[in-house]
Amino acid sequence: MASVPYPFTAVVGMSDMRLSLLLNAISPAIGGVLVRGEKGTAKSTIVRGLTALMPDVPVVTGCRFSCDPAAPDPACPDGPHEAGGSEERPARMVELPVGASEDRLVGALDIERALSEGVKAFEPGLLADAHRGILYVDEVNLLHDHLVDLLLDAAAMGASYVEREGVSVRHAARFLLVGTMNPEEGELRPQLLDRFGLTVEVAASRQPDQRVEVVRRRLDYDADPEGFAARWAAEEGELRERIAAARALLPDVVLGDAVLRQIAAVCAGFEVDGMRADIVMARTACALAAWAGRTEVREEDVRQAALLALPHRRRRNPFDAPGLDEDKLDQILEEFGADDDPEPDPEPDGGPEDGPDGPGGGQPPQDGDGGTDGPQGQDAQAPHDQTPHDQPQLPEQPQAPEPAPADPKAHSQNAEEEAPGGGEKAAVAAGDPFRTRRLDVPGLGEGADGRRSRARTAHGRTTGARRPPGTLTKLHLAATVQAAAPHQVARGRSGPGLVVRRDDLREAVREGREGNLVLFVVDASGSMAARKRMSAVKGAVLSLLLDAYQRRDKIGMITFRKAEAELALPPTSSVEAGAARLESLPTGGRTPLAAGLLKAHEVLRVERLRDASRRPLLVVVTDGRSTGGPDPLARTSRAARLLGAEGVASVVVDCEAGPVRLGLARELARDLQGTAVTLDELRADSVSALVRDVRGQGTHHTTRRAA
Repeated sequence: MASVPYPFTAVVGMSDMRLSLLLNAISPAIGGVLVRGEKGTAKSTIVRGLTALMPDVPVVTGCRFSCDPAAPDPACPDGPHEAGGSEERPARMVELPVGASEDRLVGALDIERALSEGVKAFEPGLLADAHRGILYVDEVNLLHDHLVDLLLDAAAMGASYVEREGVSVRHAARFLLVGTMNPEEGELRPQLLDRFGLTVEVAASRQPDQRVEVVRRRLDYDADPEGFAARWAAEEGELRERIAAARALLPDVVLGDAVLRQIAAVCAGFEVDGMRADIVMARTACALAAWAGRTEVREEDVRQAALLALPHRRRRNPFDAPGLDEDKLDQILEEFGADDDPEPDPEPDGGPEDGPDGPGGGQPPQDGDGGTDGPQGQDAQAPHDQTPHDQPQLPEQPQAPEPAPADPKAHSQNAEEEAPGGGEKAAVAAGDPFRTRRLDVPGLGEGADGRRSRARTAHGRTTGARRPPGTLTKLHLAATVQAAAPHQVARGRSGPGLVVRRDDLREAVREGREGNLVLFVVDASGSMAARKRMSAVKGAVLSLLLDAYQRRDKIGMITFRKAEAELALPPTSSVEAGAARLESLPTGGRTPLAAGLLKAHEVLRVERLRDASRRPLLVVVTDGRSTGGPDPLARTSRAARLLGAEGVASVVVDCEAGPVRLGLARELARDLQGTAVTLDELRADSVSALVRDVRGQGTHHTTRRAA
């Protein structure tokens, strides 16, 4: 790995991302940046390049928590600090690995010394290292929930607290939070999403000239990092000076009442929740004005601030793509424009370096090298509301679909082959989602933290104690005292303190909930193709997908129709991708239910090898009919018994409709040793007194064994 970071100014395009980072460098109070985009778009490279542009930080000499000499933290664990001892150091960028432990993030307290010696021996964590610098989280959407909670607390309070059985340490933790993520790998929790001040979408350029320039610069950098950085040193120095000038100018920027009214009108017009959006927009608009070398905020600053601060705050559910209707934004700004607005921007006399600013002075310096970068750089082809990851690529719904004829053979086993609807049918829209009953896996697991099934986890209620297998993290105080008490006389205890040895330490065993692998097996055959019926089925699956998102599950989707089953979505954390696959799902043809179950068996076998601790939950959405090939019902029964014999927790969502019902879905559930629920029973508000969830599987297992 090269020791010299790739220069920030050498990046081709990505103008929105660079602007957002620069605005946060000018005004850290904005609250950080979330960068959403496909893999391989230099997200991490740009963030690392920003560190070299940040001003040096004055710190108290010898303080591990980077206290400001002008206003040291009175509660600093290394304090109290004497006046006069200070030094300057470069701003830090601290990277938080996705798999980091809680102690690595917040710091570790030596419990043994705290109990036996009464001292707070504290080893700072990443939050302490990031204080007054940048905390960078790559793949932030994959971060464990307990780490997200700690980040939320630190971001809200500007401090980190470490609590270990009554012994606590607190230190300041104010940092610029920068996160990058690939939406294909799952979405971010709404609580953390709202903590990011700004968000930008990035995508690789589709312009050959820009792509050529990207490759050329990267190869030059890899061949000679020091020489490449030296060629861009002048541009880096100019940008660093401009950031410093904007920082100095920021306190003098005036945010008039008319502009504040526009900000409030925009946030109200787009129905964003809470007041954080208004505050972030105001701070961003001020930073934009300072970046342009002005002391007054203008309408164009408000517009740019809205495009950066609002898209991720408008989402109403996990399947909504972030974005902003720019026509509506312009309409609101015009309606609430100031009557006494000065004439439009006097173009040539904007701020320093008029050329790179672009309209309103809101753009960072553009790249040289033959003009490969247009005014909007690499993102020119992908505005905020039109990037590939903003809007899922779903087919338009037909305006006048052919009416679904009443099928006189709707209750026939082979209706889908014989009716004209047995062929390919266009995808229909999903019905309205609803809150579903919780379906969980029986028993006690040990998988990743989540919100579905019972499991032994690092967080939750304490159920017992044990000797720590490694480093002690969660002390069980009562068990530790109980283990040490019988040995006090032999250890020569003479004072009030307890003599504790390492062998006495006990850690808490906790029970919480885990996330599971929810594998959907969806019947897309002709027997399910009636338009209203398939719309209701898709609505139910969409509701289950939303439930999986809320419970931190991985999901996968298998569909079966015609003559085979298809893995439509390999197991992933991206519930959004599952919703997109569901929306475009066509129907028609025979019902190879046995093939769907066998495909599920194969997928679960492979996933068990990849992650043995994540327990699966199989959700089969079907009316239970099976056609195609010799004796299809018998083959389906054998495939179901194979899954049941391996202990796979399963639920069959019975989609059979009409006055005459064959009950095939419930027979399938018995073969799976699972539970069958109707679409109505799936609703959380259903008044049905039937089985709520798959915990009833225990009864099925017992009954079958007794038989």
